[in-house]
Amino acid sequence: MSTVLELRGLCVEFPTRRGTLKALNDVSFSINAGEVVGVVGESGAGKSLTGAAIIGLLEPPGRISGGEVLLDGERIDTLSDDQMRHIRGRRIGAIFQDPLTSLNPLYTVGRQIAETIVTHLPLTWSQARERAIELLESTGIPAARARIDHYPHQFSGGMRQRVVIALALAAEPRLIVADEPTTALDVSIQAQIIDLLKRLCREQGAAVMLITHDMGVIAETADRVVVMYAGRVAEIGKVRDVIHAPSHPYTAGLMGSIPSARQHVERLVQIDGSMPRLTAIPPGCAFNPRCPRAMPRCMVERPELRQAGATRAACWLHEEALV
Repeated sequence: MSTVLELRGLCVEFPTRRGTLKALNDVSFSINAGEVVGVVGESGAGKSLTGAAIIGLLEPPGRISGGEVLLDGERIDTLSDDQMRHIRGRRIGAIFQDPLTSLNPLYTVGRQIAETIVTHLPLTWSQARERAIELLESTGIPAARARIDHYPHQFSGGMRQRVVIALALAAEPRLIVADEPTTALDVSIQAQIIDLLKRLCREQGAAVMLITHDMGVIAETADRVVVMYAGRVAEIGKVRDVIHAPSHPYTAGLMGSIPSARQHVERLVQIDGSMPRLTAIPPGCAFNPRCPRAMPRCMVERPELRQAGATRAACWLHEEALV
């Protein structure tokens, strides 16, 4: 199975008057063709920032200060803005939380999809329009041939998100970065969108990076999961392993906070405290002020990712597993 996306030690910094803030610190993981990798964590963990760094949409003055982003083995983090514009849409598709940020209200959805196709694929306008209709049909838009000339405001929220998925898939990209694609939707619509995303990407063989704070969405969708905390990877592994046997105390807290339909509990697990600000990340393990199993070493020395049973975790509890 070919590797589509690989991050190697990705670091992102924001220069400020008070010094430089390191928002992402040594983030490394990969995604294979046809695979869905979920990226989870609390707000401020660095999930969306990782996605923005990959697709070249970091908000200034943010910049990639270290590491590499490779797409099909080719380094893309050093490309110019013009070069990245050619890659976005053609080789990388993006799906955001609010579909209206991706759709121009002044143009019909058909024109927007067809323009993307004509820009990136060797098709005529009429061929692109037919392909746009096929994409809308495949994403579950009823009467797609009639609705292709409708404007974004004429679609419901769930239907708009389907249009955005069709737009993201228009040029048959190798990678889809989906940032909270179902958060603003009803639960029943969420399930439909997730099923749609899984099916279409498996059929096209695309790699998917699914950014979310919802472990339920991850459990239903992803093959592997990356758990982030304070700009670093806390744990990474297959979804079933991370959910049923988490190795990092932070991951265990996340899993314990999910209600279960199978067993009755009086109280859900709670992680005390909150994510540290970028200006106040503690020394050692960033999770140590909130960790129920913190040791003296956790206060002064930062752990690296290491094998921890079936997963890999950045935690000193698993030091003996280090080879």
